[in-house]
Amino acid sequence: MNRQQTLWLISILIIVFFIAFPFLYGRKDYDYIMHVCITGFFYAILASSWSMLAGYAGQFSFGHMAFMGLGAYGTALFSHYFYLSPVPTNLCTEFEIGDQYFIIKNAVGVTSSTLDQDCLTKALAVWDGSIQITPMPIWIGIILGALLGGIFGLLIGMLVLRLRAAYLALFTLGFSEILRATISAEIKITRGQAGIELPYLFENGISIFGHEFSKTDKIPPYYVMLFLLLACMAVLAWLAKSRFGLFVRALREDEDAAAALGVNTVRFKIMVFVITSTMAALAGAVQAHYIGIITPNNLMILQMSLVVAMAVIGGLENFAAAAIGAIIIQFLLELLRESFVIGGVEVDMTLWRLVFFGAVLMITLRFYRNGLITPIIEFFTRAHVASETVEKRGFQKTEDVE
Repeated sequence: MNRQQTLWLISILIIVFFIAFPFLYGRKDYDYIMHVCITGFFYAILASSWSMLAGYAGQFSFGHMAFMGLGAYGTALFSHYFYLSPVPTNLCTEFEIGDQYFIIKNAVGVTSSTLDQDCLTKALAVWDGSIQITPMPIWIGIILGALLGGIFGLLIGMLVLRLRAAYLALFTLGFSEILRATISAEIKITRGQAGIELPYLFENGISIFGHEFSKTDKIPPYYVMLFLLLACMAVLAWLAKSRFGLFVRALREDEDAAAALGVNTVRFKIMVFVITSTMAALAGAVQAHYIGIITPNNLMILQMSLVVAMAVIGGLENFAAAAIGAIIIQFLLELLRESFVIGGVEVDMTLWRLVFFGAVLMITLRFYRNGLITPIIEFFTRAHVASETVEKRGFQKTEDVE
């Protein structure tokens, strides 16, 4: 078995392990570990898609968490304000669609003096349980959230990606902070820092192979996030091996040379930006329904720094390494919450764990510029063979001259 086949075998074993993990792990902290896994998959999607944008295409952006937030708030607002009713409320904005009425709630904010002004709450009080309204399907909200992220990615790409140097990083940094400030300020619509509650991914529970799962069970969202990660990885792998991947890598190496060879540089930069933005928004929408609430704090620049660090430590120029790095780092950050005693002195790891994380990042940047996971993958894919061949040919040529 050659190294390439060994890598494929290891990859399959890792996937099989994660698929079987919920049924293999049985300790008391089961729900906690499952939550860490789901969060790790979420960050893996963000880190791998950001790796495609920054590592493959050379487009350094600080807006990935903003697009995640757009996806999350898109599905949150959709599920919070839109409903179907068999009869009109005569209080809300509503449209008749067949034998149903499409209801749009009015925005009332979060204060106690305005909550009783909710038009749908008033209608339900009048109906006194005689009429049942229907929430909008969650999957439609998730799709709309992903589309919202892609649309904003397209708009920002068309505005900024014709420029070079640090303009994209600065623009997306400003966009992220403006978006967070806007969401925090628009209390009447977004509920500000109080956040918007969302229905769970499976609000009414789900039955799988005859086993009933409640809306708070971890297994259904675990597999949703896992298969979403695998789907995103498959798309990124297909893009990386296609002409699209060749062109975006050419942009990273020398944009002028690529343009001279006929590559539409702006078009491909916008395409990779839209694709990765849509992935971030999709992950954000699913994660928001898993958590059950979304707040502006989820869009803080510190969260973006975490995604960047995960991609860098794993391997910036390899999206698979970035994903693996994100999962490992998520587990390490949770494990490092446990304090310990050295020489009678208690070390509070709730404070020092981020220092340890920063030290690992600095060491990686100084001594392992291509990340900690990428060299392992390259060993199995024989990516080092080309350089070895060049060295051997150079040595042979020297011998021939002598």
